[in-house]
Amino acid sequence: MSDTPDLISNPIPDSVRDRARGIRLVAFDVDGTLTDGRLWFDHEGNETKAYHVEDGLGLRLLIDNGIVVALITARESASVKARARDLRIDHVFTAVKDKLACLVELCKQLDIELSNVAYMGDDLADLPIFPYAGLAVAPANVHPWVRDRVHWVTTKSGGEGAARELSDLILEAAGHREAILS
Repeated sequence: MSDTPDLISNPIPDSVRDRARGIRLVAFDVDGTLTDGRLWFDHEGNETKAYHVEDGLGLRLLIDNGIVVALITARESASVKARARDLRIDHVFTAVKDKLACLVELCKQLDIELSNVAYMGDDLADLPIFPYAGLAVAPANVHPWVRDRVHWVTTKSGGEGAARELSDLILEAAGHREAILS
C-alpha cells in the first residue's frame, strides 16, 4: 500500500495500482455502471436515466488530464448521447453488439494498446472485454457471475460514484492528484 493518504475509501491492492499507472484510455459501460441500471420510460416511451454528478466530474478530470474516455453501451440511448455532450466526451458508442470489437477498433484509431485500457462494466455483456483490458473494474453492484472476472470492484455502486472511484484511482496513479488539488 502507498504511504500517501488515499481519497479512495477502500484499500486498493498494489497490483491494481500498478495496472492503473499505464492507463491511457478508460472505457465505461453505461447501464449499471454510470447509472444504477434502472430504465425510466415516460408515457410516450422516452427513456430517462440518472447520472451521478461526481462520476461526471471524474470523467472530465480524466479528459482534462490527457486520459481518453469512451462510453460503450449495447442500448441505443439519447440520454447517453446527451450526457456525453454535456461532459464533452468524444468517443460515444451506442447500440453496440460487440463491445470488444468496438474497443479494439477505437484503440487502433488512437494507437493505444489494450494493456493501457481500463474498462468498467457490470454484467455479462462486458465479459468479453475483461480478459483484454489492462485494468478490468466493476462497480459494487456487479452481477455475481462477473465479480470474479475483474481486477477490482469499487466500494460504490453504478450511478452512485463508482466511476469517480475509478477515475480517482487512475488520476492518482498517473501522478495528477496534487495538481488537481492545487
